[in-house]
Amino acid sequence: MKIEFFHDVVCGWCYIQSPILRKLSLNYNVEIIHRNFILQKSDEEMISRWGSLESAKDQILQHWESCMTFEGVPGRFNIDGMRESNFHYPNGMLAAKATKTAEILGGQSAHWDMFDMLQKYHLQNSKNVGDIDVIKEAIEVLGYNKRSFIDLMNSEQVNSELNKDALMAYNYGVKSIPTLVVNNKYVIRSTTKYPLLIDTLSSLEVM
Repeated sequence: MKIEFFHDVVCGWCYIQSPILRKLSLNYNVEIIHRNFILQKSDEEMISRWGSLESAKDQILQHWESCMTFEGVPGRFNIDGMRESNFHYPNGMLAAKATKTAEILGGQSAHWDMFDMLQKYHLQNSKNVGDIDVIKEAIEVLGYNKRSFIDLMNSEQVNSELNKDALMAYNYGVKSIPTLVVNNKYVIRSTTKYPLLIDTLSSLEVM
């Protein structure tokens, strides 16, 4: 079984989905393929979507509250910390480049490790994943050579790979995240808790 996981580092619902997929991969013979789906790529796109950068932060943190209630795990979403931070809510472009760079260097597991680290930085530690210094911190913690990683991250190769993911999303009809695509055929379009995910995959007869 193959599951393509379309996600964005700044997505709270993806933050819930990732550990569920890790549990699934431990218990079943499943290959998780990470696909970037960048919700907004720039401040201009954030303003177009949310009205202003200030409004973006306010409205997105309301989504965080819904995420926290849905997951029901204390301490994972630091809403107050992000609200009190001195930066605008970041778009997902820089973090997506970092995850894709990790994938090129170390495969899908490396993408996943970078994704989870940056999500924790963003949603739990109130760090600005749109700041290159925060990305550099993750690069160092995960043991990469910082200079070569940054050079690759800024390359046309990474942009090309991100564009490939965007094309795959278009072909599958992905319009929101997290979206899971099972065996190139079945599409699961919302955050799905572990028991329901097992039931859904069983009903598709892929398990």
